[in-house]
Amino acid sequence: MRRIVYYIEMVEYPALAKTDPKVERLKRQGALNRHPDRVRAPWFLSERFFDARDLVQVKYEMLRHARLEGGNKSEAAVLFGVSRPTFYQAEAAFSKGGLGGLLPRPRGPKSPHKLTLEVMAFIEAHLAATPPPGARALSRQIKAELGLAVHPRSIERALARKKKLQTHASP
Repeated sequence: MRRIVYYIEMVEYPALAKTDPKVERLKRQGALNRHPDRVRAPWFLSERFFDARDLVQVKYEMLRHARLEGGNKSEAAVLFGVSRPTFYQAEAAFSKGGLGGLLPRPRGPKSPHKLTLEVMAFIEAHLAATPPPGARALSRQIKAELGLAVHPRSIERALARKKKLQTHASP
């Protein structure tokens, strides 16, 4: 019978290089270009002022190139590493909000928009029952009676917010 023995060599790796603070800031702001390698504009490749990792700067320079230097929109999109729809979205956002329009915006609903006063009153009326129904049962009842699909977790969060507000409001 043969015996195989494996040896693991312990290698000490040098400390990882510190991350670039600008990259961290761009990540936090949602403005980090995920594909800086696609930017082909020569001034982004040679100059230090232009940073292909900064998506706001890339979009602004793309729009400036198309508008002031007479570049074709499709060619500008390719030159700056974005799709044509992204070019048109950036153009509309810039027209509407200026440079601030190019800043990233959080996606999705900003509030529990389905949980209107009517729906919350419906939930509270059903919670008065003994025993009170759970969030899944409430979700099914809302769908059946109000024709509105509300996720059970949304109901749980709304009730937690309400409870938190009540505890902070009482002396």
